Amino acid sequence: MRALALTSVSRETIARLDAFVACLLRARLRTNLIAASTVPQIWTRHVADSLQLLPLAPNANVWIDLGSGAGFPGVVIACALAERPGAIVHLVESTRKKCAFLREAIAATGAPAIVHCERIEDFARNAVANVDVITARALAPMPVLLGYVQPLLKTGAQALLLKGQDVEAELTEAAKYWNIESALVASKTSASGKIVIIRGVESRKRMG
Repeated sequence: MRALALTSVSRETIARLDAFVACLLRARLRTNLIAASTVPQIWTRHVADSLQLLPLAPNANVWIDLGSGAGFPGVVIACALAERPGAIVHLVESTRKKCAFLREAIAATGAPAIVHCERIEDFARNAVANVDVITARALAPMPVLLGYVQPLLKTGAQALLLKGQDVEAELTEAAKYWNIESALVASKTSASGKIVIIRGVESRKRMG
């Protein structure tokens, strides 16, 4: 499959991803998870888009995915890490129907993931320890997103944020409120997409 050629995964991972996609396509008939227009490109637009984060954090075991929704990138990452001892992905989602789907997806795939059905702000107050990576995809504008990420960044942790063509304008706006240590990586699945790597975020005084 061409989409999976972008990021190498095992046959076992492909089987788990097949099960996940089948689960998603069934669930979308009753829950608004992904746009109907993106279904024909689900493997490239959603699955491969998520998998491309793995090479950016090859040794990461503990992941937090904010606003997990339809399972991108969180469930996909968990499917890829299922054979790694100690790997776990924390899926944070506040919508109950989407939480129910995420639990279905975990059961269908056997992926090492836990669903936290709560608001990000509440999760952040009692966040898990030893976090390696925080992810988010199509969740919020960068100034708001950094507010979610900042409390979760620990020593050595980084955030990998999937963003579209307006990311540079978003970063410029965010810089009014945050001091940001970041880098941009071109997306493998979208000509205009970018992955924002965040290694440090501090609030500017004017935010107060």
